[in-house]
Amino acid sequence: MVSKVGKSTMKKETINLREGFICGEAEEGGNVCTEQESCGACVAAHQKCGWCMQTRYDDTNRGRCDYVQNLIAYGCDDEYLVTPKHKENIIRNDPPRNSDDYRDAIQLTPQEIEVNLRPNMPYTLNLTFRQAENYPVDLYYVMDLSYSMLDDKDKLAVLGKEIAVEMNKITENFRLGFGSYVDKKTMPYVSVVPSKLQEPCTGCAPPYGFKNQLPLTEDADQFTERVRQAPISGNLDSPEGTFDAMMQAIACKADIGWRLRSRKLLLVSTDNDFHFAGDGKGDIGWREASRKMLLVSTDNDFHYAGDGKLGGIVTPNDGHCHLDSNHEDSESLFQDYPSVSQLAYRISEEKVNVIFAITKEQLPKFNRLSNMIEGAMVGELANDSSNIVQLIKDNYKKISGKVELRTDASDGVDIQFKTKCQGDEELDVSYCDKLGVGDSVTFQVTIEVTECPENEAELDKLVTIYPVGLAEKLSLRLKLICSCPCEKPDFKPIGDVLPPQPNSPMCNGSGTYQCGACACNEKHYGKNCQCDGSTVDSDDYDATCKRTNTSEICEGNGRCECGRCICKPLYIADPSKTFSGKYCECNDYACDFFDGEICGGPSRGVCKCGKCHCKLGYTGKSCNCPTSKESCMAKNGLICNGKGECICGRCQCTLDQYYKGRTCEDCPSCPGHCDANKACVQCEAFGTGPYTREYCEANCTHVRVVPEVEKEDMPDRRLCMSRDEDDCDFYFTYFYDNDQVLAQEKKECPEPVNVLAIVLGVIGGIIAIGLALLLIWKLLVTIHDRREFAKFEKDRQNAKWDMGENPIFKPSTSTFQNPTYGNK
Repeated sequence: MVSKVGKSTMKKETINLREGFICGEAEEGGNVCTEQESCGACVAAHQKCGWCMQTRYDDTNRGRCDYVQNLIAYGCDDEYLVTPKHKENIIRNDPPRNSDDYRDAIQLTPQEIEVNLRPNMPYTLNLTFRQAENYPVDLYYVMDLSYSMLDDKDKLAVLGKEIAVEMNKITENFRLGFGSYVDKKTMPYVSVVPSKLQEPCTGCAPPYGFKNQLPLTEDADQFTERVRQAPISGNLDSPEGTFDAMMQAIACKADIGWRLRSRKLLLVSTDNDFHFAGDGKGDIGWREASRKMLLVSTDNDFHYAGDGKLGGIVTPNDGHCHLDSNHEDSESLFQDYPSVSQLAYRISEEKVNVIFAITKEQLPKFNRLSNMIEGAMVGELANDSSNIVQLIKDNYKKISGKVELRTDASDGVDIQFKTKCQGDEELDVSYCDKLGVGDSVTFQVTIEVTECPENEAELDKLVTIYPVGLAEKLSLRLKLICSCPCEKPDFKPIGDVLPPQPNSPMCNGSGTYQCGACACNEKHYGKNCQCDGSTVDSDDYDATCKRTNTSEICEGNGRCECGRCICKPLYIADPSKTFSGKYCECNDYACDFFDGEICGGPSRGVCKCGKCHCKLGYTGKSCNCPTSKESCMAKNGLICNGKGECICGRCQCTLDQYYKGRTCEDCPSCPGHCDANKACVQCEAFGTGPYTREYCEANCTHVRVVPEVEKEDMPDRRLCMSRDEDDCDFYFTYFYDNDQVLAQEKKECPEPVNVLAIVLGVIGGIIAIGLALLLIWKLLVTIHDRREFAKFEKDRQNAKWDMGENPIFKPSTSTFQNPTYGNK
């Protein structure tokens, strides 16, 4: 019997392993156990629930499903208690090892576990990752060879050997390959003029979609030579066929030469059965597994699914390999570009690590693309690719030094991770970085199945936990305990408890007597299946439909039929939503909402009897708070940058009032995201900056132009000011919790310079100064003349000669007097 049950939320619980019994304190929102009517539903409802299958157990006023301590108190003997526990069987647990000439490295342990898992009862295991020495690396370089990448190709040809030398310092098992691409060979991507199809630009080769120039090899000289020989081509539009090239490089495993783990068949002639090589797993250890790295280098945008319609290509990309005898993509003209999700799926499936080596102008778009691709990284490429060696080294160290666990768990299976890789504090994160060769990190993995599937075929689940970008994995085979042994025909009797008895007289011939209780046939119910679904109301049953003697029948939310409450809908217009519970006392639709959904939606929690019962990983009144602190992890590995506390999955920057932002990394002197958003604001608001209109429309939709922005930082946003090409200042704000940017529609420019006024002013100033100097000179001359005239007048008035005589007349006689005798 398979029952679909929800998960309950507990205030506090204590697990007592006494003979496998689980005890606990009172549950918030009522006892979920007593609502279950079968043994299978009981053990799946919650880890604290138990079922008493004892025949003589008195269940007249209570059910057979209850807290274990209650069942014991009510007289159920231990041997009749059904309280299953997890049963773990470690199938494969090979210890970590480095690779050698015969065996692949093992970095993840254990590798395979089988668990009989009880729903709503967490199961915890430890998963260890150890970074192996000399782990094999396959690096396939996919390069855009349109004309704008000419200098990049020349530089790569020079640096090819240096790439191998530097990577061999990291791992001795390194191989290098090379592929190139342009775009689809049709309009509007390339010119279809015959002469242009042969030579799209001076000295250029004919255009093509993708070409595998050199499969993976250890010969660095051969790589250098193939890069040097690869001709440049040309196309018309700015975006390139990057996605086509990436898909072929990933899908064509044999042509590219990716090293894959193989299983070989060993058949020995014998009179008995035979084994497959690999059944010994770690003992055989067939090679070769490697870290697959796909390096994509371009200076332009990319085409994606739907763009093919421009060239009349509407057939979706099938994601398969289509390399012909010339090592070119034969389906480039017949299949559309891959979609982002399609490409991301194949990258995850094939465990490929993608590095985008992109010029500065394309960084924003490829950064957003990398967020959609598992394990992808973006590095800024110099205009001539001169930094490609350092870029490969840096990004490889980031990739190899970080282990991030992912899972393919299906709905109904919750998995949470914890680790101490960032220090002594145990964090709710699924990754650990800055690992060195030989370093180990242990993750605590908690698995909880929240409900039993309706389809019995889904009782066995295969869950995979794997490190991003690596082929290693832990296979968890879950066998869900959604039924009890006493419900199965092969049950061995315990005391007077017998195997299931269909149409038993104890069930009025209308049900199966099993586990000490009746499982009624369709349209029958009641403790002994005494009630028919068509039975009319009867006052004899009213007492059993009341919680207390003074309660209303079915709490006023239903009707009593044959001693059982049939609950009515909450709303007449929506009969699918009804009251629930034995007495229709529960409203499963009266819980708090979060993000527009009750209890945050099915992935966060379920509403039971007016209260949210949160799933593993969430808490809060409306299951609005994630218990993981991963969203609060700053880039430096500290929770909230060490400047705040992680509360409800969000940082509250309380330790330093100057720090703000999602992870408390933004401060007045911090660069923040002002520079990253500047170009989009220029393009979207003013039509300036480095981006084209087409690029802006495709990549800057997060910018919204508003009449005015607040000229100060707010708790949820930061103000940015920058200067445009016309020396005008413009303002915009970005939000810490999302990508939204608000840009002020008008710039603030300095007053324009009035050249005429300045010229006239200068001329007027010169004239004024000249006139002033003339006036001063005239004043000084006038003052001097007046002083001379006054002196003349004074001398004239003091003259003693007779004005009647001629002053120049001299008499003919002269008289001289000797001064010696002047007084005698």
